[in-house]
Amino acid sequence: LKNRILLPALSNLHSHSFQRALAGLTEKRLKNNDSFWSWRVLMYHFLEQLSPEQLEAIASQVFMEMLECGYTSVGEFHYVHHQEAGKHYDNIAETSCRIITAAQETGIGLTHLPVFYMQSNLDGSKLSQNQLRFGNNSVQYFRILELARAALSNAPKDYLLGIAPHSLRAVSPEALVEIIEAKTSGPVHIHIAEQLKEVVDFQLKFNARPVEWLLDNTAVDSKWCFIHATHLTSKEIHNSAKSGAVAGLCPITEANLGDGIFDGSGWLLSGGKYGIGSDSNVQISLTEELRLLEYSQRLLKKERNVMSQVPGSVGHALYNDSLVGGAQALGRNSGSITSGNWADLLTLDAESLTFCGCTEDQILDRWIFCGNDSLVREVWSAGRQMVVNGRHIKHSIIEKQYRNVIQEIQKEM
Repeated sequence: LKNRILLPALSNLHSHSFQRALAGLTEKRLKNNDSFWSWRVLMYHFLEQLSPEQLEAIASQVFMEMLECGYTSVGEFHYVHHQEAGKHYDNIAETSCRIITAAQETGIGLTHLPVFYMQSNLDGSKLSQNQLRFGNNSVQYFRILELARAALSNAPKDYLLGIAPHSLRAVSPEALVEIIEAKTSGPVHIHIAEQLKEVVDFQLKFNARPVEWLLDNTAVDSKWCFIHATHLTSKEIHNSAKSGAVAGLCPITEANLGDGIFDGSGWLLSGGKYGIGSDSNVQISLTEELRLLEYSQRLLKKERNVMSQVPGSVGHALYNDSLVGGAQALGRNSGSITSGNWADLLTLDAESLTFCGCTEDQILDRWIFCGNDSLVREVWSAGRQMVVNGRHIKHSIIEKQYRNVIQEIQKEM
């Protein structure tokens, strides 16, 4: 490791890998109030013809890009379960198996999170035609979990299974309780309070805000991850942090969709843990996620160096907090170079001008605020070396497969 800087590597706690193929296709203004909801319509249209083979190739590309930028594991929040119009594959967990195969092909660590999606809205309305690929009842969902668990039994030992009720919009309160009570020991991830409309609609129906209701009606603990948690009151922030749940922050996607800005300083003051995820994968960049997280807080607070509660390196605080929170959210024994942990490691190019003359305490500040992901040179996931001199060992073949899929999709769209 001559001329290298060795670091423990981060987990990417939230990904919808298939959305990578949509990157750059939704940046055209269509009307005066483009939003998350108009973006979702375009995403549904894109999904109409996506095959399991294409899904696997896209996931392989995404997981490879994650490794090359320094992530060593991923929480794949996977909800494309069925064929068009909701017809089941012969193996109802076919697409879950494709995700697991893609992870094994690339060598990334995986916490697989099959998503439970049962209704179109809070009123219990049926899924729209465009949502039928996601939909299951609880019996079908438990079968997907069973088959995914069987597939994971033949995967590397660091691969885990969790559950993911999509959101309080897409899962009824009764069904949410049912799947939580039947869950395995793995993590529980849920989208929550991402959109103001979601918060207002929920409050009108249940006389409580989404996070408030969840904390009052379920046994939220340290195995939970609240994805986004953008629109919270100070009381919700305090009680969420106290529960031990991790906030799953996705700064690039949240900015891309215009979601809003998470109250980072309030969360830290309450003792909350957080990690980062690439979500829609519109841009896969570890450094940019961390940089944007801090810069968004500066814009919100009109202050500098917000995401550190003590004097010292903000880069170190961002990186270390994301290490700890990401590992917890994925149920992964990582987050530090410690005996008994998985060897999730990366190296940076110590000869880069980015690090010229810097002290040890300045390394992470230089990398996050002045550098980029190209400074990552080697990456190991659970001891598997998958990146050598900045390039994944299967880069060419995985990229070729992805190019072919994108060309196929563009012809069909």
